[in-house]
Amino acid sequence: MTNLLFITVDQWRGDCLSAVGHPCTKTPNLDRLARDGALFLRHYGQATPCGPSRASLYTGLYMFNHRSVSNGTPLDARHRTVAELARRAGYDPVLFGYTDISADPRGLDPDDPRLRTYEGIAPGFRAELFMGEELAPWLDHLRRRGYGAVTQEDLYERPLGEPAPFRAEDSETAFLTDRFLEWLEGRAGTPWFAHLSYIKPHHPYVAAAPWHAAVSPQDVPPPVRAPSLAEEAAAHPWLRLHLELGYGGWTARHLGQPRDLDGDRLARARAVYYGLVAELDHHLGRIFERLAARGEMDRTLIVFASDHGDMLGDHWMLNKLGFFPQAFHVPLIIRDPSPEAARGVRVEAFTEHVDLMPTILERLGIEVPLQCDGRSLVPFLRGERPADWREAAVYEHDFRDLEEGRFEQRLGLSPEACCLMVRLGRKRAYVHFAALPALCYDLERDPAWLTDIAGDPARCAEVIAEAQALLSFRMLRNERRLSGALLTPSGVRGRFDPH
Repeated sequence: MTNLLFITVDQWRGDCLSAVGHPCTKTPNLDRLARDGALFLRHYGQATPCGPSRASLYTGLYMFNHRSVSNGTPLDARHRTVAELARRAGYDPVLFGYTDISADPRGLDPDDPRLRTYEGIAPGFRAELFMGEELAPWLDHLRRRGYGAVTQEDLYERPLGEPAPFRAEDSETAFLTDRFLEWLEGRAGTPWFAHLSYIKPHHPYVAAAPWHAAVSPQDVPPPVRAPSLAEEAAAHPWLRLHLELGYGGWTARHLGQPRDLDGDRLARARAVYYGLVAELDHHLGRIFERLAARGEMDRTLIVFASDHGDMLGDHWMLNKLGFFPQAFHVPLIIRDPSPEAARGVRVEAFTEHVDLMPTILERLGIEVPLQCDGRSLVPFLRGERPADWREAAVYEHDFRDLEEGRFEQRLGLSPEACCLMVRLGRKRAYVHFAALPALCYDLERDPAWLTDIAGDPARCAEVIAEAQALLSFRMLRNERRLSGALLTPSGVRGRFDPH
């Protein structure tokens, strides 16, 4: 049996690897992993924010099939996770970090504490170290290390760009890595399945020295956006309202509102973000070195990905909501230890989060269920490309606001109409809203997504072709767990997923 090391990070953009030519951040350890495995250059998450994206990661389902559409929306218990299937096959999937999977309330007592948080643990995982937003284990670690009874406010409420009040070896990233390495020392020959889920480089953009200054703000590339906030907002009703509503919490206190995203402030935030990326790369290097020293690299499948990206000021936006690719394009590196695997593969094909569950299951020798919407990436790991591979990536965002109803009220929409889907190909990107105007971009002339062609009569045929392609895609990905079976006088024919 093969070991599995499944690493996810939070809010890491797909362009933030030195292996793909990023001008600022350096990721030597991930670059080496890519040279010894496969680097997927056009990999996209299925949805934003974290909960919907991770639901797709763990189930292999598009959001329109799993329907966990926001942080806190329950994931239907009938959807099997990669961890559940691996556990059935004899693995003990362990978690270090979090999964942001909201529990299905059916069958649970109304007072069950799992129904008070969106930070549930995906079924099938056993938490060795659960570290949700409260970061309680890490804060306790800092207390034991002599920092006192510190709170998150003590650690994160400081001027943008200043170093964190803890040493680099005591950061949340270092702490999670240390705990995993301690656990790894106890493994003696038994195949293992470990999921490391890091919170960084997710905001707050606060890093310990020297990572806080690893990148100079003067070296940070400028954001990709319209010349003014007003011009950006004029592109679409959803975008206008999103920019008007602005931000809250740490983001508002330290970066302000969209109108405040001037060059200097944004450059300082981006610089710290790139420093957090470099810090993560450093600690991943520690893990890879330990695996090599233990002789386990040759029997460990390593999968590295992010749940979604970060706008980082592009299009006058922060964080990860909306339809622009910066929020969905993420890194993916897979190192397959098998002798059949190719080395240094750079995959140009469109790949998606729904492909990871089938890939992991196939490599662990576990049957891939009909549930999965994606396809295994194993052929790419061997330097091959299937003849009928997808020609575009598809992702979604659901912007309903069940607590305050802001989008529903301001845009005059029902909750079910507050959704969008994007088909991103090589030549065009098509953005379809359920009840708002569609958008379309000519990527050959407008790679920055600044000029909508959906309303141009001369481009009507192209836009219709994109809409038809998206509709066909959607119809071909309908629920299939029983649709391929038929009850006959001689019994059940075809294939179906068991419970």
